[in-house]
Amino acid sequence: MSAKGKHRRPKQHHALTRKLALAGTGSAALALPLISATTAGAADVKAPAVVKAAPAAEKAAPAAAKAAPLTYSVVSGDTLSKIAAEHSVGGGWQKLYEANRNIVGADPAVIRPGLKLNLTAAAPAAKPAAAKTTAAKTTAAKAATGYANNLDGWIRESLDVMAQHGIPGSYAGIHRNIMRESSGNPMAINNWDINAQNGIPSKGLLQVIDPTFRAYHVPGTSQDSYDPVANITAACNYAAARYGTIDNVNGAY
Repeated sequence: MSAKGKHRRPKQHHALTRKLALAGTGSAALALPLISATTAGAADVKAPAVVKAAPAAEKAAPAAAKAAPLTYSVVSGDTLSKIAAEHSVGGGWQKLYEANRNIVGADPAVIRPGLKLNLTAAAPAAKPAAAKTTAAKTTAAKAATGYANNLDGWIRESLDVMAQHGIPGSYAGIHRNIMRESSGNPMAINNWDINAQNGIPSKGLLQVIDPTFRAYHVPGTSQDSYDPVANITAACNYAAARYGTIDNVNGAY
């Protein structure tokens, strides 16, 4: 027979434990849950994930894209044809000239360094992706070869294109005919001879009329008859078909 209540221990409350916990941790205990000794190993308590504040640069809105230039300042060696090609002007140099006739003056072949050309009025045309890729490859090829943007560079580039298409001709023959026909001015135009009277004036370095340029245009060159390389190459292709080579041409052809 057991003695009633003889060896019974009074129930222990956690008040002491709670007081010790508070005394040992100071104010930090207010932020942490108390876990009894019997349940401490039952589950891991994971600390809340730390949220990293986004840096100020990431929060800032991206800067607005700069507007495309509305004007172009002419530099030495520029031509309307070159500027129109580089800035994708719809309608080519003619459209660019039309938009800036009051600035350029009566002669489109003469543009002085420092002139401010209005590109907005010339309405640049968007290039298709394929055209952009081709233009990029052409620019890269020119940069790798090192063609100068002058008469010497134009002739050398034309000779390389001619070699690829089996068109005969020499540097001396091309240069001689250019100096006779246009004095090296890629924007030269004949407005007085019979071709001009018929509405198809001779144009460019080798004074080619548009029908001849289109008929003898060489793939890989510009469709602009004023383009120096395209003009030389088409003229040499025509001369090869009619005279055997541009080297055999020593007068009007």
